[in-house]
Amino acid sequence: MTGKVWLIGAGPSDPGLLTLKGKEVLEQADVVVYDRLVGDGVLNMIPETAKLIDVGKRAGNHTMPQEQINEVLLREAQKGRKVVRLKGGDPFLFGRGGEELELLAQYHIPYEIVPGVTSALSVPAYNGIPVTHRDFCSSVHIITGHKKKGETYDIDFEALVRTKGTLVFLMGVAALKDICEGLLKGGIDPFMPAAILQKGTTARQKRILATVANLPEEAEKQGVETPAIIVVGRVCNLSEEFEWREKMPLFGKKIVVTRPKELVSRMAKKLREKGAEVLELPAIRTVMREDQSLLLEKLKEIDSYQWLVFTSPTGVKVFFKVMEREKIDVRRLWKIKMAVIGEGTKKALEENGIYPDFMPTVYNGEILGKELASLCKGEERILIPRASFGTEELIKELKKKEGLTVDEIPTYDTVYESSKVINEKEEFEKEEIDYAVFTSASTVRGFAKAVSGIDFSKVKAVCIGRQTQAEAEKLGMETYVSEKAAIDSVIELTERLCQTEKK
Repeated sequence: MTGKVWLIGAGPSDPGLLTLKGKEVLEQADVVVYDRLVGDGVLNMIPETAKLIDVGKRAGNHTMPQEQINEVLLREAQKGRKVVRLKGGDPFLFGRGGEELELLAQYHIPYEIVPGVTSALSVPAYNGIPVTHRDFCSSVHIITGHKKKGETYDIDFEALVRTKGTLVFLMGVAALKDICEGLLKGGIDPFMPAAILQKGTTARQKRILATVANLPEEAEKQGVETPAIIVVGRVCNLSEEFEWREKMPLFGKKIVVTRPKELVSRMAKKLREKGAEVLELPAIRTVMREDQSLLLEKLKEIDSYQWLVFTSPTGVKVFFKVMEREKIDVRRLWKIKMAVIGEGTKKALEENGIYPDFMPTVYNGEILGKELASLCKGEERILIPRASFGTEELIKELKKKEGLTVDEIPTYDTVYESSKVINEKEEFEKEEIDYAVFTSASTVRGFAKAVSGIDFSKVKAVCIGRQTQAEAEKLGMETYVSEKAAIDSVIELTERLCQTEKK
C-alpha cells in the first residue's frame, strides 16, 4: 500500500499560528521530517508514536542536502506511511516545497499541501508593522535575501523602488549591507524607514528600526541573530504606535512547563495569553494500571467507606474510567463523602458531576491529612485511589487519628520522560529559559533526570507548593513558591517575578 505525504507550513514559531488543518494532520503522522526553523511549540505537537527525522541543523546535526530530503520523503511514503514534511513558514514561499514534490509526482505518490503563515506577514504583525496601509503604500513585495557566496544579486532593485510598496526580504541578514546598497543605487530615499526583525513571535523577538542608509550600521551595533527578516517602507514608522507584544506582562520570557502531558495545556495557554513563549516539556507521564483488581475489590464494599479521597486530577480520571469500564453505576457512591487536595482535583471531580465535600485550606498532603482527620468521628474508613508512589504525609497524618482505617490503592504509575525533539539540557545551558514551572515533586525529579548534568543553580524554579520547592532545593535550584497550590497562583507568581525583573 502506498502512503501519502503532507507538506505542512509550521508558521514562524508561535504554535498558535499553526493552522487547524496542519495540527490535525500532524497528530496523525507516522513519520515527521522536520527542520530547524520549526518552533519548539510546534515540535511538541508531534505524536510520541511518530518516527522523527531531523533534516536541519538542530542540536549540532548537519543539514541534510535537499536531494536527500526528497528521497527520504519518497522512501517513507513507499512504505505505506503517513509522512509529514514539517517546514517553517509556508512550504511554497522560498521553502523549496516545489522541489520536494517533483520526485513524489514522478513516482505517483499522493500528496497534499497545507499552507502555513509566512513570516513575511506574521513577524511584522507581531512587531506592530502593517505591511500595507492605505496612507503609505498599496502593495507589498516579498523577496529572497539569500544569494550564493561570491555572486551578485539577480534582483532589479530599480523596479522594486519604483513600486513604492513595502519590501520584505527573507533570509537576508548576512547580505543586509548588499541589500541596502542595492536599494540606494536603485534610487530609494536614503531616509526611507527600514527595520530588521529578529526571531519574531518568540521570547527573543527584537526590532531594530533605522533608515535604509544606516540600517547595516545599526544592526551591527545592536547585534542581530537569525532567523530575521528585513522590512523596508514607511509602514516601519508605525511600529512604535502599533506595538502590542511588548506591552504584555510576560513578553520576552521563555518558560518551561513540566506538568504531566495530559495536564499541561491549561497552564501553558494561560502563560501564552500573557505573552510568554512556553515550552511544554512534560517531565512525567501517568499511566493507568491494567490490573485494577485491588480497586475493584474495594468498590464492591464501597458502602462501608465514609470518605473517598483524591490527591490528583489523574486519580479522579482513572477512578471513574475504571467504574465506566466495569459498568459500575455511579449511584453506588451516593453515601460516601469526597475530599480533594486542591483546585485542579476539584475541577476533575466536578467534570464527573460530583462536588467535593471537603478541600483543605492549604493544598498539600500534610494539611489535607490533618484537617480531614479532625473531621472524622469514631471509627471511619477512608479509601484513597492514587499513584503507586503517593503522598506519604497524607497517610502519616491520617494514621495519627485513632479509629481511622485508611486503604490506599495504587491505580496509576508515574513514568519519567524527556522530549525526543528538543534538547532540554542545551536550552538551559544556553540560558534560553527564564523560568521552569513545577507542579509536583515528581515533575522536579523527572526534569532532573531529563537534564542530568546541568548546573541546577542556574534554574529558576517556580513551585506549586512547599513539597515541590523542597525537591527543587535539594538540587540547588533558585526556588520560588506560590501562595496557593493552584495554577492561577503559580501564574500570578511567575508574572510578579517577571515584572520585578523589568524594573
